[in-house]
Amino acid sequence: MAGRSLFGKRDGGSDSASLTRPARVRYGGAREGGVTDRRRPVERARRPEAPGARESAGEVLRAYEATLEGWIRALDLRDRETEGHSRRVVGLTEKLAEELGVCGEQLVHIRRGALLHDVGKMALPDSVLLKPGELTEEEQAVMRRHPEHAWEMLKGVDFLRPALDIPYAHHERWDGTGYPRGLSGAAIPLAARLFAVVDVWDALRYDRAYRAGWPARRVKEHLREGAGTQFDPSVVPAFLRILERDGEPVFADPASGR
Repeated sequence: MAGRSLFGKRDGGSDSASLTRPARVRYGGAREGGVTDRRRPVERARRPEAPGARESAGEVLRAYEATLEGWIRALDLRDRETEGHSRRVVGLTEKLAEELGVCGEQLVHIRRGALLHDVGKMALPDSVLLKPGELTEEEQAVMRRHPEHAWEMLKGVDFLRPALDIPYAHHERWDGTGYPRGLSGAAIPLAARLFAVVDVWDALRYDRAYRAGWPARRVKEHLREGAGTQFDPSVVPAFLRILERDGEPVFADPASGR
């Protein structure tokens, strides 16, 4: 006696062919002479956007940004000497990028990169990062690895990959004598070339354990002298133009009154 198969048909029947027959693809179009026009596939209806989808995406993005801020606060707590530096350079870097025509999503990546530019220092030992005086040659070699540490830390984070140009390349020099890769000229990503000028401005204007902050006039002259060697020669004039037009940014917690 024939039994029923798992598909509800009797074993031994002709239905076994249906197990290997390819599924028919439905096509649209009018029938001509009883034959369906197979030239145009039926378009699938678009799924309506789920209620609150945009709001949810915005919440995720805000959570990402808050995480970045948390990383920088953690670095500030560890390295009091440069506390506030990462936040100060963000606004100036954005302004410089806009001055040179950067806009849209690229500006967002530059902002994130500026905020995270020193995140690789989290991997440095306290004996180097927190040393109160000047570093020895061996200690400088350890310090110079922080761009590589930043790359290793963040390269697997998809939404931060476009922002890595600054953490990875902001110590490259226009003449090719920088680190970690010895890039030169236009081979250095634009975001890193912009940031390098802002970074040096802020680093020299504010006090460090081993020296007092420089007067604005002296730092401006240093930037001019470095144009074409340390810095992109087209970026320095744009930055100085911003300072002349808008004045030096004033922060609530300046490290010096110079």
